[in-house]
Order: sequence, then C-alpha cells, then structure tokens
Amino acid sequence: MRTRLRGPGGASTVTLPDDATIGDLIAQITEKTSLTSFDIKYGYPPKPLLLEENESSLPLSKLEVKLDGEQLTISAKADDTPPTPEPTKPSPKKASNHEAPTPDSFSFTDIPGTSAKNMPTGPVSLQRKTMDGDVPTEPFLERNATVVLRVMPDDNSCLFRAFSYAVLPTDDKVVVELRSIIAQAIRANPELYTKVVLEQEPENYCQWIQTPDAWGGAIELGILAQHFEIEICSIDVQSGRVDKFNEGALTRCILVYSGIHYDTISSSPSDYPHTVASNPPEFDTRIWDSDDDEILEKAKALCRKLNAKHYYTDTGGMAIKCKICRIVVYGEAQAGTHAQQTGHYDMAEVTT
Repeated sequence: MRTRLRGPGGASTVTLPDDATIGDLIAQITEKTSLTSFDIKYGYPPKPLLLEENESSLPLSKLEVKLDGEQLTISAKADDTPPTPEPTKPSPKKASNHEAPTPDSFSFTDIPGTSAKNMPTGPVSLQRKTMDGDVPTEPFLERNATVVLRVMPDDNSCLFRAFSYAVLPTDDKVVVELRSIIAQAIRANPELYTKVVLEQEPENYCQWIQTPDAWGGAIELGILAQHFEIEICSIDVQSGRVDKFNEGALTRCILVYSGIHYDTISSSPSDYPHTVASNPPEFDTRIWDSDDDEILEKAKALCRKLNAKHYYTDTGGMAIKCKICRIVVYGEAQAGTHAQQTGHYDMAEVTT
C-alpha cells in the first residue's frame, strides 16, 4: 500500500505491505510528522479518518476506506502542536516580489528606496485597488465546473495564505509554519541563499520573513514548491506571464499575482452554464496533475478577464497618492523618493 501524507512539516510518502495494520500506519505517520497526537483527513471534500475507533491490529485492507493511492492530510491536535520560535523583528528590509530580486531593485512589496546605503525608517502601507463589480469566473464545461478566483485577505501574508489554501488548511498557525519553513530552508542552504540573493544578511532575512509584516515572493514560492513537492504556477495578471516553480513535479497548484497581491485559482463544481460558483469553497478542486494543460488555459483565460477589470497594480507607472500630504507621484521610484524625503509611508494607488 502506498499513500501520500501532507503534514505541518511538508509532504511525504508512506509505503506499507499489503498486510499492514492500523498500528503500522499510525507508527509511520508519527515517524514522518513527529506528531504523537493528530487528526487525519482524506478524500475530497476532506473527511475525517477515525482510525482510533478500531483496534490497532486491524489490517488496513479491512477498512471501508481504501487508502492505497489516497492522500492523507495530517494536522496536530491542540495539545501536540510543534513549538514555533517567537520571531524577532529585524531592521526593515526589502521584500522580494514576483520577480527574482536584484541588488538595487525596488517594489511596493519592499520598503521604498531601500538599499544597503539608504534605509528608510518605516514600511510603506500601499493599499491595492479593489475590483469593480463581481469577481469574474471562467466556465469549465468539460468538467461541469467553474474556474474561480479565491481572494485572499490583504494582511501581508497573502502569498502564504494563497499557497496554503491550495495545499493545506488555511489558518494563522499554518502561515506561521510556512514562514518558519522558509527560514529553515535558507539556513540549510547558505551557498544558494547568499547575501547577494537575499539583499541582506541571511540570518536577518530569516528573522524578517517570520514577522507578520513580511511579504513573500519568488524566493518563498521556490522554497515552498520544493518543500511540498508540488509545481506552483504563478500567473501575472498584468502581463499574462506564467512562472513555474519546481516545474516537473507530479502535481500543481495555480496562484494569481496582481502586482502586490496573491490569490488562488480553484475549480468549483457547478450547474450549467457554469458561470456561477455557488458551492462552498470546501468543494473546490485546488490541486491538479502537472500535465493538466486544460486547467492552466482556463486559469489564464480568467486572468485575462481580471486584466480587463484592471485587477493588478502597475508598480512601474501607477499614480500613487500620499494619504498624509495628498501629493500624487508616479511609479515606485518617485514614491520611494517621496517617502525618504518626507517620512510619509501611507500611500494608495489612484486613478487620474
């Protein structure tokens, strides 16, 4: 029997003989996840697998649920949550955005005007524009479904929430764990994640990314894709470009990048003509085979509709109003200069 585990620490595979028992599976889960008390869910939508209701000596083959080829989601019970170190907040640092960072690059996922020579005293709060009207959908007639954008909160953790929505249960605890995974990967690969790549000392970056105000980007997507052994397709709404992280993995999820924000693509079962996703998000399909080109094309079509609604932030040429002095500047460079000169960091994109 072969089954897939997804737990707080990542994904793994369990292989057991045909005569394996419930006790054998529980022992493997404990070994793979380091959890001694946990909940198990299987299937779609996820349903609880109550192994404790049976004798540990019962063969897995006797269960009503066929676990061979199944994916099990493992979550810690309240009394067995692995401890997470309390993050310490370092001095402000550039956040990486969708593009790989360069030494003097700047983005509104960054602290404006930041460089090794010139650090501002506080982070910019840039509010992204909300979408006019309803969020568009894309019919998926071939699968009796509707492709829909699941919009994540604007809380500086949108990347982590978008990814965890696709792969794991989404809550504040999971976001903290994902940030910790990033820090662990950077510390474990000092030759890859150097000061040049991270644009500051690696340990400072590790501390920074674990704070709730830190935005994630290309570095974080690459680490998460490899850690969870999944391909992440990130579609840029403005350009239509698709960036693939850990390309070639067996499965994929699809995120949508709109300049300063990440959301998740889902497929929701629906009634004809499949223009309305009326079922609860619990029924969404969020992971597909990596060679499923149909869902990727549907996601790209949905992103073209998002582009038409201007659901993106043009950080290079957008009009930005300072909410303190009301001055309007254009593009991230001018906004960064204004922030440096005035100490005003509360800005918003506006239409001129």
